[in-house]
Amino acid sequence: MQTQKKSITILGSTGSIGTQTIETACHLGLKIDALAANSNSSLLEEQLRRTGAKICALADEKAAKDLKERIPDLGVKILAGKDAAAEVAKTSPSDTLVNAIIGFSGLVPTIEAIKSGKNIAIANKETLVAAGELVMPLAREKNVSVLPIDSEHCAIHECLRGAEKSEIRKLIITGSGGPFFGLKKEELENVTPEMALKHPNWTMGKGITVYSSTLVNKGLELIEAMRLFDVPEDKIDVIINRQSIVHSLVEFADGSVLAQLATPDMKLCIQYALTYPLRVEGLTKPLDLASVGTLNFYNIDNDAFPSVEMARRAVRTGGINPCVYNASNETCVDLFLERKIKYTDIFTLIDSACIKFGKGNGVLSLDEIIKADAEAREYVKELVG
Repeated sequence: MQTQKKSITILGSTGSIGTQTIETACHLGLKIDALAANSNSSLLEEQLRRTGAKICALADEKAAKDLKERIPDLGVKILAGKDAAAEVAKTSPSDTLVNAIIGFSGLVPTIEAIKSGKNIAIANKETLVAAGELVMPLAREKNVSVLPIDSEHCAIHECLRGAEKSEIRKLIITGSGGPFFGLKKEELENVTPEMALKHPNWTMGKGITVYSSTLVNKGLELIEAMRLFDVPEDKIDVIINRQSIVHSLVEFADGSVLAQLATPDMKLCIQYALTYPLRVEGLTKPLDLASVGTLNFYNIDNDAFPSVEMARRAVRTGGINPCVYNASNETCVDLFLERKIKYTDIFTLIDSACIKFGKGNGVLSLDEIIKADAEAREYVKELVG
């Protein structure tokens, strides 16, 4: 099976996207040079034995020691500590880095990979939300590609193939609406973590599943689309497609609208990023439109779910505000899953953080972004007490 990619490094290999990337890469016959994860040494051992990767990183040093004891026979170079993923991103021999880390911690490894000349297949939307204005120019400078693994941005990328930027009237991001679609603001007061983790269509990690339930994920995706496709905020819409069959659309200047439809399966997006511009036989079940029957579309209830409007305000404010939007959300979701705040507090706290930090000045440096991220997280924790 012929592809244009020679070898890959996978960050976040033990998470949902990471495990599916390994499955997809093995199907495609791609060489996997390196893996990185947080602390799941037992699963990482299985992955190393399956893939033959010779470099591995674990953020948790205790887990790294455990892994070393598990695999003395494999001859794997093991790196440990908070900077280990960035070191792997920088030094692995791969031509492509798959960043499947969840959260802001994926930023520095992405930058290091780009500096080393690697192409990026990115599922880590937080990198582009917090620092897209740094990452995308750097990618152009280093002449490397940044291809999205998110289903929505993958869909937009597919719809834009061969199109000129001047032809775009708007990008239309879709979402399922999550488990609480149709509920009013007051009905969200008593939502529990268990309820929020029951996504109707997708199987994902805990954090991203909660993001999806609050529609903060759609706000993050709006900002990510701005960075990836160099399109202003007012040319991006967000709507609900309950079936998660239409993954996004593009409306062109002449009124024509192109949509990408597929079975909801992240392996399709992963394969697209790894084989682009080729298309090959994949692992995703073909779409049966007759079985789908009906496709329903709705506007977002911005009163119950103000997340997308807050994202719009963040990018209009500019500076550190998109970074603060992301950092406060990550912190709120952790606090919610720990049962330290209510579900509806997520919206209130994100809004408070964005108001608190206001507008930055001009193009930010990496150090300024890292500082803003830390300060926003600390501010939210102080509010909660």
